[in-house]
Amino acid sequence: MNKPSTSIWNENYTMLFDFYEMTMGNGYFKCGKKETISYFDVFFRDIPDGGGFAIAAGLEQIIDYIKNLRFTDDDIAYLRSKNCFSSEFLDYLKDFHFSGDIWAVPEGTPVFPHEPIMTVRASAIEAQFIETFILLTINHQSLIATKTNRIVRAAQGRPVSEFGSRRAQGASAAILGARAAYIGGCSSTACTIADELYGVPAGGTMAHSWVQMFDSEFEAFDTYCSIYPNSATLLADTYNVLKSGIPNAIKAFKKHNIKNGAVRIDSGDITYLSKKARKMLDEAGLPDCKIVASNSLDEYIIRDLIQQGAAIDAFGVGERLITSKSTPVFGGVYKLAAIEKGDQIIPKIKISENAEKITNPHFKKVYRIIEKESGKASADLICVYDETIDTSAPLTIFDPVYTWKEKTYTDYELIPLLVPIFKDGKCVYNSPSTEQIRSYCLKQIDMQWDEVKRFENPHTYYVDLSKKLWDIKQELLRK
Repeated sequence: MNKPSTSIWNENYTMLFDFYEMTMGNGYFKCGKKETISYFDVFFRDIPDGGGFAIAAGLEQIIDYIKNLRFTDDDIAYLRSKNCFSSEFLDYLKDFHFSGDIWAVPEGTPVFPHEPIMTVRASAIEAQFIETFILLTINHQSLIATKTNRIVRAAQGRPVSEFGSRRAQGASAAILGARAAYIGGCSSTACTIADELYGVPAGGTMAHSWVQMFDSEFEAFDTYCSIYPNSATLLADTYNVLKSGIPNAIKAFKKHNIKNGAVRIDSGDITYLSKKARKMLDEAGLPDCKIVASNSLDEYIIRDLIQQGAAIDAFGVGERLITSKSTPVFGGVYKLAAIEKGDQIIPKIKISENAEKITNPHFKKVYRIIEKESGKASADLICVYDETIDTSAPLTIFDPVYTWKEKTYTDYELIPLLVPIFKDGKCVYNSPSTEQIRSYCLKQIDMQWDEVKRFENPHTYYVDLSKKLWDIKQELLRK
């Protein structure tokens, strides 16, 4: 049974916030806005690597964080030492906890720019305060899950193991990166603690140092096979892959009657070496011996290797996955969308000379439009919270940029994307296991058209506004 995810942390992360969250909180407190109910949306503007979709991840850690929010006496003393917060505000923080509502897309859901993937409804201080942790968590894990899925799809069904811990940017990046990589489709990880905490299958064999530790390469392989006869993967490139590595591996496998071992190639021209190694293994009567490739791989290198006919059965991917080296920032943002005044919800909008930074106002809900005939996702529709859609009638949607473009659906179903997570400060969501999230993610990706999955120039998946929301936005822009 997996241990609770909070067992990772030996620290209270309540103080992990941008300092302006606290200066604004103190300001809201002093000017009488601390009880103003506010709605904030989490969304992102660009898909990493120019891809067709991203994958939402990190919700479980946000839930744990919010459940455990508390300021210690030491925290209050530190804030008091800054000499910029009122005593009344600091007293308020002593009993601080989250008492609002949160909706979010389940982890593993394919998501697209400008649609809310989380909405927070809470008092101004509470809603503002949790911004930093929410963003850092979603930005990191969504980035790694998205990158991983590109790599996994490039491997075309061959297992991909996450090898990145030693190149990750800190301990939590290694652990939660391994979790996100599993959600995105990796089959296993080298990060042992990720298995202990989250059930991400961990595995590993040997480093070059194992081979160097012995007087000969064969002795190293022979010893390893004697210890691990049921899971022997031999690293074949410490000295020379074809002249010694593969021949010594064959000799060790035959000595121990291992039919289904594996060899790993970690350097050199992997296409050439793997083809030669495959031939040697087959001729030695070891057709079931697998060939694993590693060494600074990503989706493009893996795709090229397969196109070149490389004889590779599995991949180990490290730094370019765990850091999403090609696009290392997810870019999620947290923006005010509405406030409550009495029994009214007042939409708010951020306007910018950069059109991409203009926000979609109001308290919203998001539907995924599924075409019944194909079972594929066709578009997402953002509506005002109180809109109802008659799915027995045709549905016409409008492109939010090119408003003359429209499409009408007649045989469709609507799937609400945002589900309740917290209600009045109480968690109402049962977090699935990491394995369940991974399975859900892969099924959801299967619902995307192949054109959306292209690495380069993917088909644009439209996120449209309802007519009601479009009109509200235009009215606010004209003010």
